[in-house]
Amino acid sequence: MPDDTGSLIAEFHSRIADIPATDWDACAGPSHPFVCHAFLKSLEDSGCADGDSGWQPQHVTLKTPEDHAVLAAMPLYIKTHSYGEYVFDHAWAAAFERAGGRYYPKLQASIPFTPVTGPRLLVRNPLDRPRLEPALLSAAMQLSEKVDLSSLHITFTETEQADRLAGLGLLRRTDQQFHWRNQGYDDFDDFLNALSSRKRKQIRKERRTALGNGITIRHLRGAEITERHWDAFFRFYLDTGARKWGTPYLNRTFFSLIGDRMGDDILLFLCERDGQPVAGALNFIGADTLYGRYWGCVEDHPCLHFEACYYQAIDYAIAHGLNCVEAGAQGPHKLARGYEPVMTHSLHWIADPRFRAAVAQYLDHERREVETEVAWLAEQTPFKKS
Repeated sequence: MPDDTGSLIAEFHSRIADIPATDWDACAGPSHPFVCHAFLKSLEDSGCADGDSGWQPQHVTLKTPEDHAVLAAMPLYIKTHSYGEYVFDHAWAAAFERAGGRYYPKLQASIPFTPVTGPRLLVRNPLDRPRLEPALLSAAMQLSEKVDLSSLHITFTETEQADRLAGLGLLRRTDQQFHWRNQGYDDFDDFLNALSSRKRKQIRKERRTALGNGITIRHLRGAEITERHWDAFFRFYLDTGARKWGTPYLNRTFFSLIGDRMGDDILLFLCERDGQPVAGALNFIGADTLYGRYWGCVEDHPCLHFEACYYQAIDYAIAHGLNCVEAGAQGPHKLARGYEPVMTHSLHWIADPRFRAAVAQYLDHERREVETEVAWLAEQTPFKKS
């Protein structure tokens, strides 16, 4: 299928394995571990993101007609539900279907089960973005029309990319997360000194409490993470999944695959008591950001969640010169621990013009509410007031 300019060839791929990793990663760049070929292929090879799970891959590549060089790509899925996205559109689906429409299947440009901001339209040469991002978008819309999909959703994209896509006419949706920013701190105590006295004391007390039952925390990376560690961590992950959403999205095979393929990008905080693993937090290391992804435990210890997921991550980021810690979706409790509110962005195209107009009106109101809330939360941070 040619793009609108007629100068490129758009191809759709039902498996990312059909796209050479070197081509995909040249478009994705080195900064974001979740858009890399190895992460997405691990999701597919483990069966976590495939047609049977309701995530049917339809990844897009744009190639030159002469030598079929890959210039751009997009992780794309045909979805038969709205689970594992973290930008919630269940109410949209219900409203559309009450009006006689068919919301599923839909098209999703995202990283499955991963509410982490990053590029979604991947372009090998940044100077080509003004030409290739619209071409990727055009290819996705043509696919939607060809197979009668209701909509296209591009979730957790970077602010600059969101600005460009909104300029192309897509509907913009915002939400919030809490991220920690490194202000050039020398160490954790230097970070604490930037906080109010009361919050500083609270965090020091929480750190003492977390380790008060003989808990020790090890940092494991790469080949240090063995199958025995993955067995333990998967038990933790299942416990969290069972309590939060019933059926966890990821299976045991997925963790072995990323351990083998992405070990140097993975950091496991393993909490032990009497030499036995009792909890853990799994992180991914980006170019300038530590991404906290999964946490779980088999014993309940006060404040251990805060220590393993937030304070250990801050400690590591300072020691290794990282600029940011992203600790996952939701969680206003992160605010008291030095994490600040930031806006997240998604873009939406809806085929039906009447439903598109209704969603646009709703999003205008929602964006104002989110902006107001983020501004208010920004005033509630624990940092000293200048």
